[in-house]
Amino acid sequence: MSIAFAGLLSETTSAGAQEGLAIPAPVLDEENAASRETAVFAGGCFWGVQGVFQHVEGVSNAVSGYAGGAQETAHYEMVSNGNTGHAEAVRVTFDPAKVTYGKLLQVYFSVAHDPTQLNRQGPDTGPQYRSTLFPTSEEQAGVAKAYIEQLNKARIYDAAIVTTIEPDKAFYPAENYHQDFLTNNPTYPYIVYNDMPKIDNLKRLFPADFRSDPVLVAKVGIGE
Repeated sequence: MSIAFAGLLSETTSAGAQEGLAIPAPVLDEENAASRETAVFAGGCFWGVQGVFQHVEGVSNAVSGYAGGAQETAHYEMVSNGNTGHAEAVRVTFDPAKVTYGKLLQVYFSVAHDPTQLNRQGPDTGPQYRSTLFPTSEEQAGVAKAYIEQLNKARIYDAAIVTTIEPDKAFYPAENYHQDFLTNNPTYPYIVYNDMPKIDNLKRLFPADFRSDPVLVAKVGIGE
């Protein structure tokens, strides 16, 4: 969303919708016996990233928000200026017995965004739209680092992955009107053009991991 929410895009952008890419799973994955884990992903406008993870089996919540900056600047109007250090991000809560962190990374790099775009995604530009992983543990950070190296070595993309890894950063939930935005606004031009294709790509490339009914913040709440 390169334009403030209050403005609302009236027509589709010319940047083109992202196509999903079939990529290998991580060679290194996490070993976690816990029944619940969280991970934070940033990959452009959080509407689409949230929408993708809400459709992944094993995910119990996906909350749009901000990570990378201070709590006092974790507000949409301030983050949109691009100088707060925050990225629009999504905190994903999941059951590692049903979906691993590595699988979530595979979805993230394959269909949720384009990891080769620096400080932008599609029509949205600025560091608040950067491709960033905010690991919640040292093990997540290690898996993420190894996977980026794996994908770059395999030359999966036409350019190098620019995704950064920023540990020890707090996550702050976004305003209520940003939650479940894709589900609540399926005919909104930005969503139709930029984000609904991501859901289609998820279903096509990860049929065994796709859930038809998304898990919604409106039903399960913001959580921790």
